[in-house]
Amino acid sequence: MNYEVKKTIKNLFKFVVIFNMLFALILFIFIAKPMPLFLGCVFGSSAAFLMFIELAITIQKAIMLEESKANAYAAAKYYLRFFVYGMVIFVSIKTSHINVIGTIIGLLSVKVIIYITNIVVNKNSNERR
Repeated sequence: MNYEVKKTIKNLFKFVVIFNMLFALILFIFIAKPMPLFLGCVFGSSAAFLMFIELAITIQKAIMLEESKANAYAAAKYYLRFFVYGMVIFVSIKTSHINVIGTIIGLLSVKVIIYITNIVVNKNSNERR
């Protein structure tokens, strides 16, 4: 992995941790039994973060392949990530100490963090012009 990709992953990890800490703070203040929801959020955001890393590795490898092989490789990896997301939700449903709503919030948190980060970066770059 090149330096920029590692830097992006490191920054994303920091924001995921911050998100989970803020989520925990809100839960522990407003909800009587917050632990299952919090564990679900940590479980979901951890899975989503690992799938983000896997996506970065997939993209870097697909760039090196010829077009037809890259398409097949990327499609196979897409379905693998989709399957993993399904398994994460399935485990969350079957496990009593992990809340499925918290897991879904965690799975979506990485995407939300990426969108917010891009908005802030674009806003800062527009202000510098």
